[in-house]
Amino acid sequence: MNVYVFKTSITNKHLNQVEQIINALIQDSSKWNFDFEDCDNILRVESRQDIAEKICAGLNQLGFSCKELE
Repeated sequence: MNVYVFKTSITNKHLNQVEQIINALIQDSSKWNFDFEDCDNILRVESRQDIAEKICAGLNQLGFSCKELE
């Protein structure tokens, strides 16, 4: 299982808006969560697939910034 960490512009009030798109992008029963207490609104995703580009592209398409952190 790989862990991907993203810096995002998503806030708690956007969670309902992005929940479905994240679930659709990661279809291998992955786990994901946001850390809204972090100043970078961190999104963590556990997945067997390499989904970093897919997550960033999907969230960017919705108008949010999303950048994978190393």
